[in-house]
Parts: sequence; C-alpha cells; structure tokens
Amino acid sequence: MEAYPVLDQKDTRSGFGAGLLELGRRNPNVVALCADLTGSLKMDAFKKEFPERFVQVGIAEANMMGIAAGLTIGGKIPFTGTFANFSTGRVYDQVRQSIAYAGKNVKICASHAGLTLGEDGATHQILEDIGLMRMLPGMAVVVPADFNQTKAATLAIAEHEGPVYLRFGRPKWPVFIPAEMPFQIGKAQVLVEGADVTLIACGHLVWNALKAAEELATRGVRAEVINMHTIKPLDEEAVIRSVTRTGCVVTCEEHNRHGGLGDAVAQALATHRPTPQEYVAVNDTFGESGTPDQLLKKYGLDTPDIVRAALQVLARK
Repeated sequence: MEAYPVLDQKDTRSGFGAGLLELGRRNPNVVALCADLTGSLKMDAFKKEFPERFVQVGIAEANMMGIAAGLTIGGKIPFTGTFANFSTGRVYDQVRQSIAYAGKNVKICASHAGLTLGEDGATHQILEDIGLMRMLPGMAVVVPADFNQTKAATLAIAEHEGPVYLRFGRPKWPVFIPAEMPFQIGKAQVLVEGADVTLIACGHLVWNALKAAEELATRGVRAEVINMHTIKPLDEEAVIRSVTRTGCVVTCEEHNRHGGLGDAVAQALATHRPTPQEYVAVNDTFGESGTPDQLLKKYGLDTPDIVRAALQVLARK
C-alpha cells in the first residue's frame, strides 16, 4: 500500500487558528467569539490582527451562542470558540433553539474533544458531542484528521450556508494530509484503496487507521482507508461504493460508539446495503485522566485495536 509520510507534528487546534486568521484576511464579514479560552483555541492571532471583529464573552458560553446567532442577522459569519464539552453539552438549548432551529449561519468550533484531551479527565472529555450535533436538523458536522485538514475545513465552512459543528483536538498529532489536497464538505477521501476490508475513520483515528492498514498489508489483507471528515452530511455514496467491493467495514472514531460515525455508517448500510460492521469507539463509558496515548490504548482506539476489529469483521464476511 502507498504510505502517507509524517510531514510534521502539530495540534489540530492550531490548524483552526491558522484557518481563522486567513479567513479574517479574506472575508471582512468573518467575526470570532471566544469564551475565555483564546490561547487554547489558538485565536490569538485573529484577535491581534482584527480586534474590532473579536468578542471575548468570558465564561458565558450560552451567551456566546446567542450573540453569535444575533450577529448573523447583520450578515456576519460568526465563529465561536471553546472546548467541545462547552460548545455542545453546556449550551445545547441555545444551540438547538437559537442556531439550529433558527437556521443561523453560525460556525461552532470546538477544541479539546474526545479522550485525547488527556489529563483534564472525564468531565471535559466529551464523547457524545458528534451524536448531539448530528441529530440537530440542518447542522453539518465536520471532524478533520490533522493540522492541514483542519485549516482547510475552517476555510470551507465559511463558504457553507448554515450552522456547522467543527470538531478538533488538543494534542500534537501527525500531519499527513497534503496541504494542497482538496477539501469539500460531505465528500469523503479514499486515502488507500483496498479490496478486503473498509476502514472508515474520522479525526485523530484516521492516522491510526492508516497505520492499521500497513499492519494488515503485512498479513496479506488489503484494507481500504476512507477519511470520513464529514459525519453529516455523510458521503453515503463513498460508503456504499467501498463496501460493495470489500464486503465488510470497520468504523473508527474518538467518540462513544452510540450516535457517532459508526452509527451514521450503520444507518446508511442498513438502508442501502446491509454489511458486516465492527466499531472501534469508546464502549459506552466516560473517560478518565491520563495521557492521550494511555487513554487510546486503554479504551480500545489504538492501531492494534483497529487491526483486531478488521480481522474480526473479515471472519464474518
């Protein structure tokens, strides 16, 4: 299989910061709001260059969502920034009523998502946010794989009319998506072609899926790897096309097994082409404090876990 070299090690939140700054220079209607986490969300450069287009709301996330919804009425494109837990769980009522139900053009940008938040522990490691947001009518859900793709996704969601949830993370992670690779909301990327099993992943686990495909190749298994960076709208055509060829699928996500990427793929398969499927996801539990690597191993999201799931689903074909 074709290997994807590591181009760098950068956190995906910095990709968001770089994309936001570029957007600020491109589009005067882009404004940014933050809930007292400017440094953590890498919004400092935007704030410094465009202070008149930056609103620091303090630790008042619900107010931030309401302000963002209001700003759209005047034609602004607001980007809100805080941790994923505070972007969804803490403000679900405001997101549902003021943004999703009202159809407002707000971009909800959420860092420190999933287990790889690490030492902050279970209260901050939200594992339900993809499910919460994909259930909201009209809400697009985007989970990019690395720094380059997070920057590209940040630029792309500004052009998308309607509310978007953009999910990214805290730790430094391999950069492997070429900066010039096109990014389109709702269009999956086939990173490796294969004929035996399909690996569909999002976020940090795309890299783990690529490493799993390398390991499977040494065992004579040709795995297809799909970067499903958009959970909603899901690229069902890419899913069906791949599983028609391979006959089985493993979904990989840094999220609860309920309500996330795995369930979105399962719904598409149940509707169009029932196919054996295994989940690599957190098994209906909360996280705990630890390093990202420790937690990915403990909760079954590491490369060996993807290899194991692939061998299990192959046996079910």
